[in-house]
Amino acid sequence: MPQIILTPAQRKDKRADAHHLDPVVMIGGDGLTPAVVKETDAALKSHGLIKVRVLGDDRVAREAMFAQLCDELSAAPIQHIGKLLVLWRPIPEKVAAERTDARPGPRVVKIVKFSKSGNGRPQVTKLKVLGNQRVAQGGELKRAKRRMTSVKKNVAD
Repeated sequence: MPQIILTPAQRKDKRADAHHLDPVVMIGGDGLTPAVVKETDAALKSHGLIKVRVLGDDRVAREAMFAQLCDELSAAPIQHIGKLLVLWRPIPEKVAAERTDARPGPRVVKIVKFSKSGNGRPQVTKLKVLGNQRVAQGGELKRAKRRMTSVKKNVAD
């Protein structure tokens, strides 16, 4: 699989995006093993833009690893600075195998209740709201009511 070729402007944008990232894969003294390639592939699938830290001191070996990773994983070489390698590959589109009756998952909601006099400090509470619950106006949790569907719509033609 050949590596992705980017224009200098695209590489510049990716370098700027990768500036704040931490390395997610580290290549140790054994070099580029199949396990390292597999982890790098998994990181590219989930993140798209990653940094790889090479612990070896040999610059020529690091350049060879960089080229080999880009060729094997069909990624774009973004930057090689010191012992850090920056790789990019577009994240694959997720398969649309979502359930149609899926409900939202739990979330944490912050509720602020102000004092009645206005001089006191507001009370801040955090509540975990499940998918079938809602927060009422007084800050209490209420269960969501099931929507009634028409009997006529359920009948197959």
